[in-house]
Amino acid sequence: MRKTVLLSCMCIMVLLFTGCSQISDVRYLKVAHSNDTSHPVHKSLLYMAKRAEEISGGKLHIDVYPNSQLGQERECIELLQIGSLAMVKTSTATIEGFVPNFKVLSIPYIFRDTEHEFKVLNGEIGKELRLEGEAYWLRGLCFYDAGSRSFYTKDQPVKTPQDLVGKKIRVMSSNTAMNMVEQLGGSPTPISYGELYTALQQGVVDAAENNLPSFYYSRHYEVCKFYSVNEHATIPDMVLISTHVWDDMSEQERQWLQQAANESVIFERKAWQEAVQESLKAIKAAGVTVTYPDKSKFEEKVEPMYENYKSEPEVYSLIQRIQAVK
Repeated sequence: MRKTVLLSCMCIMVLLFTGCSQISDVRYLKVAHSNDTSHPVHKSLLYMAKRAEEISGGKLHIDVYPNSQLGQERECIELLQIGSLAMVKTSTATIEGFVPNFKVLSIPYIFRDTEHEFKVLNGEIGKELRLEGEAYWLRGLCFYDAGSRSFYTKDQPVKTPQDLVGKKIRVMSSNTAMNMVEQLGGSPTPISYGELYTALQQGVVDAAENNLPSFYYSRHYEVCKFYSVNEHATIPDMVLISTHVWDDMSEQERQWLQQAANESVIFERKAWQEAVQESLKAIKAAGVTVTYPDKSKFEEKVEPMYENYKSEPEVYSLIQRIQAVK
């Protein structure tokens, strides 16, 4: 009896403090993300977990941890690198701090439209980027749609880049995002997503930028009453797995997981589009003024960024290859 209790306690401890474990013939994985439970990303990861369970006949079990329960995105990636966490859904903008070539996905207006983005991510370039992180103990399982990012403000709409001059604008911890805001005349201020509501409320920053669902689900519309759809960046999300965990899995387990991830992409893209429409309707009902400024004025201001990457041959080559995709 004492041995049974001791074994049960040990199993619980393993599940609580590691990202991956195996009890009997069942593989347990943890996946973390920063969104709340109403967000399409959370629903999509639950779908991935459900499909992994079904495909594997219960031999592959995934637990989903939302709301940054296991840490902010950067912290979770660091946990992946040492094998203390199995998986994380993160913005590719955060990944660029670990895998330099990922910055290409954060360059403003790198994608012509959603169709162009999906062709790139579904093709050879996307595959190369997913696997490039292996040198840093990070393997990409799939890309998730994260829509296009636009500016939102407290006091007045952003109609032209001139409206951003001198404003403190929250950005992700991404050099590319900071360079973009500087190019547009603003003052980039990196703040973690979880602290942004309070930062806006207290005037630490004047504005921020994100996609519509994130603006809505984070309730930032309660503070910022102007959302300007200039769509300056289309930065995808990615589901990463630690190579320490991946290498420890059997070939069969890898196939189960990859299939579940691939199927979740289809689910997520549909859920994302539904969330965009729901969010747009909801923020308008909450009194947010939605405007559609001339994008060409913003494109002109950030165009010099492309030439700056000539000093980074690998990134510049990726820019040219992405632009060549038809």
